[in-house]
Amino acid sequence: MNKYKDEFATDSPCRTLKEALVGADVFIGVSGPNVIDRHDVAKMAKSPMIFAMANPTPEILPAEAKAGCPDAIVATGRSDYANQVNNVLCFPFLFRGALDTRCREINHQMKIAAAMALAELAREPVPKEVTRAY
Repeated sequence: MNKYKDEFATDSPCRTLKEALVGADVFIGVSGPNVIDRHDVAKMAKSPMIFAMANPTPEILPAEAKAGCPDAIVATGRSDYANQVNNVLCFPFLFRGALDTRCREINHQMKIAAAMALAELAREPVPKEVTRAY
């Protein structure tokens, strides 16, 4: 545990990922390949959101997730699948910051700063141009 995980920790009788997924609205995976399957997704809440971010092989492939729940919203970190999220959001801005400051390495503090900046941006009102585009 650390201060970043503490904010999201809950007291739960669940001791495995498969137990915790029952009735869950969201799965955010940043672990390893193929850790959940269609049966796990079928036990989640109605229309769950699944962010399978492990690379190169996500925690569950989009087709497998959709087989468990056709209404699931599924995203991965891979550019060869629809709904890629991690690289598209973080890396361009992280690299831009590194280039702007002429730094020679990307450290943990920079990654945290990029994540915090994205979190703040997510709380901003959506510009009309973006709303029209969607």
